[in-house]
Amino acid sequence: MDINAFVEGFAQQFMDTDPSEITASTRFHDLEEWSSLTALCVIGFVRTECGKTITARELKDIDTVQDLYDLVQTL
Repeated sequence: MDINAFVEGFAQQFMDTDPSEITASTRFHDLEEWSSLTALCVIGFVRTECGKTITARELKDIDTVQDLYDLVQTL
């Protein structure tokens, strides 16, 4: 999966945030809608769409969607 498809899939995990607001450089922890529930959705997205497993700690320790993509690529 390339970064553009990853960003699109990531953005779909948010119910109220306009997908156009989310780019590779988005600091997702700063999004108003970011919550523990959204984090679980993102973890599920990574598992189902990328076939990789990330932990809540790993997700907490990164800042941007690009950082998440890079992490997933290393797993």
